[in-house]
Amino acid sequence: MWFSNETDFSLYTALRGIRGKHMATPSKGIHIGLWVLQVLLGLAFLGAGFMKLSTPIEELTKMGMTWAGDMPALARFIGLSEFAGGLGLILPSATRILPKLTWIAAALLCLVMVLAFGYHVVIEGKLDNVGGSVVLGLLAAAVAVGRFKYAPISPRN
Repeated sequence: MWFSNETDFSLYTALRGIRGKHMATPSKGIHIGLWVLQVLLGLAFLGAGFMKLSTPIEELTKMGMTWAGDMPALARFIGLSEFAGGLGLILPSATRILPKLTWIAAALLCLVMVLAFGYHVVIEGKLDNVGGSVVLGLLAAAVAVGRFKYAPISPRN
């Protein structure tokens, strides 16, 4: 393999080590990065979920969630799912009680964002408000993969 300088070779070996099976323990940087991502995503989903749970349906429709007026139970269910997912991103890993629930919560939040994307594109026919769903979904997928494969947290003994 051709490398133009030592930095290219270092990057190549680092990436190969992350993908390969010979990486025994994840780096501290991966753990810190995943923790930052988990906390920020957790707070975002907690806030979004709490808003959908506590705001009257009429106000949600005025805020642009026109679908909430037609399906109020779905709006509350999505709010509950986002709130529970936000808790699931943080609490299991922080307490080390069933930490595998963190990657499961992240994967399910990714699914929620895929469904939100699908709704906005297929039902509403709009692409202008899918950016948040895409970004949150990709970040949730990164946490799911990171905590499942690259930097799992061991349960408390």
